[in-house]
Amino acid sequence: MALPLMPKATAVWLVEFTTLTFEQIAAFCGLHALEIQAIADGEVATMMQGLDPIANGQLTKDEIERCETDPKLRLKLSAAAHPVPHTKQKGPRYTPISKRQDKPDAIAWILRNHPELSDAQISRLIGTTKPTIAAVRDRTHWNSPNIKPRSPIIIELCSQADFEAAIAQSRRAGRLPAEAQEVEEV
Repeated sequence: MALPLMPKATAVWLVEFTTLTFEQIAAFCGLHALEIQAIADGEVATMMQGLDPIANGQLTKDEIERCETDPKLRLKLSAAAHPVPHTKQKGPRYTPISKRQDKPDAIAWILRNHPELSDAQISRLIGTTKPTIAAVRDRTHWNSPNIKPRSPIIIELCSQADFEAAIAQSRRAGRLPAEAQEVEEV
């Protein structure tokens, strides 16, 4: 069962402003009934300010009134209280410092094994710039002698799903590897 935000502060408010039983409050807040009794006696959370679960949308007034009439009923967290998972934002990703030196290796691997991918797609996949891709392609990169082509999936610079989506997109756009284009021309 999902618990309310700041359960102890919510319990303080429920003890002060409702006639719910200790067991009802304990079940809702995920605390022990003795802890709720200690809050009511002023032994625990004496300086804690209560958090109104009605104001922040975790409970409704009707739900509290329903449970106040019958001590056997349990409070239910309202549907609006459940956080909506946010989608991953598009844009630049943070690459840890330890992985940044792996980017030229991943670029070299992609250029060797998947030449159909455009520079923009490689840039999006790995999180690098077009000048870096051009430098690796032309072997003018400052670290060119030490670049060893490695899969960006294995070194965790992109996911398998993102990589496959980029390849499928380039195939739909009609970009083929250089070898395939030569075969079609003949």
